[in-house]
Amino acid sequence: MTHVVPADPHVVVATVKKKAQPSRSWVLLNGNGETTVLDVDKYAIMHRVNIHARDLRILDPLLSYPSTILGRDGAIVLNLEHIKAIITSEEVLLRDPSDEYVVPVVQELQRRLPLANAINQGHDTSAQIDVDAGVEDASPFEFRALEVALESICSFLAARTLELETTAYPALDELTSLISSRNLDRVRKMKSAMTRLTARVQKVRDELEQLLDDDDDMADLYLSRKLASASPVSGSGAVNWYAVSPTIGSKISRASRASIATLRGDENDVEELEMLLEAYFMQVDGTLNKLATLREYIDDTEDYINIQLDNHRNQLIQLELFLSAGTVSLALYSLVTAIFGMNIPYTWNEGHDYMFKWVVGVSGLLSAIVFILIMSYARFKGLVGS
Repeated sequence: MTHVVPADPHVVVATVKKKAQPSRSWVLLNGNGETTVLDVDKYAIMHRVNIHARDLRILDPLLSYPSTILGRDGAIVLNLEHIKAIITSEEVLLRDPSDEYVVPVVQELQRRLPLANAINQGHDTSAQIDVDAGVEDASPFEFRALEVALESICSFLAARTLELETTAYPALDELTSLISSRNLDRVRKMKSAMTRLTARVQKVRDELEQLLDDDDDMADLYLSRKLASASPVSGSGAVNWYAVSPTIGSKISRASRASIATLRGDENDVEELEMLLEAYFMQVDGTLNKLATLREYIDDTEDYINIQLDNHRNQLIQLELFLSAGTVSLALYSLVTAIFGMNIPYTWNEGHDYMFKWVVGVSGLLSAIVFILIMSYARFKGLVGS
């Protein structure tokens, strides 16, 4: 005899909650491209990058937040589609590193972040001076990480758009040649996919446009500049300190090099970031234009299908008119037949056998005349084609 042991409701609830919890896995990338997988809770992340819980909540995969790029005191909170990252002036934290869409981003960060950082590893003063001259034209760490994220998102959305175009245009052409339930259902699914993809691209575009329209928001993304402003190089003796300490100045991070622009009064200069954002804004806008073109093609196809259906409907109406006219004409003929077919005795049906042919002929001619009159009237009113 089998005994069924009831499950503990507390254990079941705990298991369900555990499955519903988002992943706590993060990957940390430093300036050398070295990665470290972190399995920590949100409080450890908040303490490490010094952000509030409301900012970290934006990166929660269980919550539906729109695409967001937020600049905080010491970090950039980035939520773009599958990329949920926190960028500081020295490191990048990416959520869910095992995700199939996040792995290429991690690999690209590993490839590109160490490039400019390796320039900073000079051994003698003369070499370091040449390095510093080249580094001045390079972007800060946070901008390089932000560029990788934007490039990944733009490429991802462009690839999804290309896939949709590759399947949508042939399906629409097939629908115009053959209107069937299968083709209609196929186009319906593609239109739904296009609507969802358009909404995703529109969110990214709106976020970039909103960021470009506000110089203060762009200035908040200059983490290296803010870090340099708070460093000892800022102040009344900053210029003299840098002048008499070239060796120390060559060893500070790129965040400190940004202090030169700050000391010169360029703390509100956002041209570098603006150029970066504009490039990817144009790319996203181009993707959105492709989707808009596809939507117009779908709308034109729908209009063409509706015209075809209207034409078929008109043909059915004309056929119905022909049948109705024929029915009315035959009804007159049936009336005469019914009259003479009555089983009523009368005298004038005897001795007049020759009248049968006349009655049939005249009745048929009268029915044909009625049919021709009805169709002529319909043609005169434009109810049937010529």
